[in-house]
Amino acid sequence: MAKIKNIYFLRILRNLLVLIGIFFSLCLLLAFTTLPFWGFHWLGTSKSELKEEPKTIVLLGGGGMPSESNLMRSWYVEKAAKSFPKAGIVIAMPGDLADSLSTPVLMRKELELRGVKNIRISFEDKGTNTRAQAMNCQRIIKMQNPVLLVSSPEHMRRAVLCFRKAGFEKVNALPAFENATEADLSFKDDELGGNKLFVPDVGQSISVRYQLWNHLKYEILIARELAALTYYKLRGWI
Repeated sequence: MAKIKNIYFLRILRNLLVLIGIFFSLCLLLAFTTLPFWGFHWLGTSKSELKEEPKTIVLLGGGGMPSESNLMRSWYVEKAAKSFPKAGIVIAMPGDLADSLSTPVLMRKELELRGVKNIRISFEDKGTNTRAQAMNCQRIIKMQNPVLLVSSPEHMRRAVLCFRKAGFEKVNALPAFENATEADLSFKDDELGGNKLFVPDVGQSISVRYQLWNHLKYEILIARELAALTYYKLRGWI
């Protein structure tokens, strides 16, 4: 009896490992196509519209300070603040505003370094997810006024849907896409010396050195965000 159970367990384990292998092989093959980029692009642009001049720019915080997400978003908020000089700015990031080293305070300092006046900046410092931030912004922003959300591309669709569900009538969005470098990053391997045996030349292959890994990262971001969108939909938050 125990032997039969062991055989049954080994079969299940083998089938599971085969399925995992197939899944990761498909992910790897998909990374050699442009589909991950366009999926990432869709999350960032499918709800990103600018139909009217915003009264308030909402910076949705993403991480600590400094971090790639918050610095990218701050860069875009500074550009938006210059384009719409009459708009107020709300930093939606939880933290202790009495602490000069807290994340929301450091985000404000970053905007000030970029030329945004302190008087334009206010905080939503309680919300710990997008739903809570949208609901808390109801007490800060007039629902009928146009708002401009600034967040990372993968988060943009969910953010817009959350604010609309919370009752905001005019929600615009500015996804914080990173720009690709304009430089040619190719090189000739043999000119740089080092070992040559059994090591393939990759200097001319930008897709292997960068695109493949970026697309794998996009696949993870897309999977996580689709899971979050599903959860928010089931909860009735979007």
